[in-house]
Amino acid sequence: MRTVNEGGGRAAGVRTLAAAPRVLRDDLWTLARDPLPRRGWLGWLPHVHLVLLALLMLLLNMNDLADSGPTPPVVSLLAVLQTAAPIVSLFRPAPAWWLSTLALFLVPLFRWNVDPDAHWPWTFGGIVLHTLVLLLLSLRVRPLAAVTGLVATVLPGLFHLAAPPPEYNGVLTEWGLISFSSAVVIGTSLRTRRVAQERLLEQQVLTAEERARRTLLEERNRIARELHDVVAHHMSVISIQAQVAPHLVENPSDELRENLAGIRENAVEALTELRRVLGVLRSEDALADGVRHAPQPTLDRLDELVGNVRGAGLAITTETTGERRPLSPGVELSAFRIVQEALSNAMRHAPGARVRVELGHRPDGLTLRVTNTAPLSAPPASPGAGHGLLGMRERVAMLGGHLITGPTPDGGWDVTALLPAAGPKPPARPTEDPV
Repeated sequence: MRTVNEGGGRAAGVRTLAAAPRVLRDDLWTLARDPLPRRGWLGWLPHVHLVLLALLMLLLNMNDLADSGPTPPVVSLLAVLQTAAPIVSLFRPAPAWWLSTLALFLVPLFRWNVDPDAHWPWTFGGIVLHTLVLLLLSLRVRPLAAVTGLVATVLPGLFHLAAPPPEYNGVLTEWGLISFSSAVVIGTSLRTRRVAQERLLEQQVLTAEERARRTLLEERNRIARELHDVVAHHMSVISIQAQVAPHLVENPSDELRENLAGIRENAVEALTELRRVLGVLRSEDALADGVRHAPQPTLDRLDELVGNVRGAGLAITTETTGERRPLSPGVELSAFRIVQEALSNAMRHAPGARVRVELGHRPDGLTLRVTNTAPLSAPPASPGAGHGLLGMRERVAMLGGHLITGPTPDGGWDVTALLPAAGPKPPARPTEDPV
């Protein structure tokens, strides 16, 4: 096991070293724009504070340079550029770091004639300004690039300390190293934490999408199994009627026998093919055989459903309007399932609420509406993501209807489904071109 771990560690180290040039090129050798985002309710306030602090450090830096001896114009220009570096780093951290590091290296080259006890090689203002640059750089680049930026910052200081003026005050050198290192550590830690949170959020979104997709597929499988039962029943009836029909006619002709035999043969073949295609869905059903082969429910069993739910403690009122008309088996089944799922959601998410079930029969279809009032107590925590609304939408879309769901003004919930009487119309067949 140790050999495997050591081999894996060496391989990871080799990959890291091989990727280092690319990381440094992409993070440091670039002019890409990378603006620092606003932070919640603070908005642009941190950005304004940083600009004000940079301007304050400019005054302090210029005063420190003037007190240490004659200040050449080029030193004043470099001090202004060093002040601009933190402001530039708000939008382009890599170019700002190059600008600030170059200023740290060049300023001491023009300050050899300094007074005794002058700060060397960095001034207090220069340390603060470059610390801000390193912090903003570490917040946006990968840890390897941040550490490289720290090393590239320290090297100019070591170069100038190798041959300092006869008399100088190097107390700020140690403080500068501590300040620069702290900025890189803090910035890298904050960036690592932010990246981890973003990846966790992405994973949660992917998990939620996968869960929704899986529940949607499960509901589609369930609908397919139920439709299989309905279609199989009717195909079986057609086959039996075609088989019995010749016996109901005295002296049937050969043409009639042949046509009825063809009807029965086609019905049996279609039923066999249907069972073959959907057989895998049947085989994955974990229900008992008695439940699997039970007749599919219709609206005739709505009173039984309401009675069972009412017995569980839910206050339900029902209302039926319009003259009931024959509906296709698919519409009957989907209507029952939609009401069943809406009542289950009310029991689960609105304890103590009053529920109203309305059925409106129209000449062209059926209107279902299930509404509940606001819950009397907080619902219990859900153990997982439900698929009730997904199933409703799938059923309604399959039938070519419309589904409207949403909260009510009094804090309750409303589910309204508009279902056509005969399900979706088949697409029109294109007419042949007479030419």
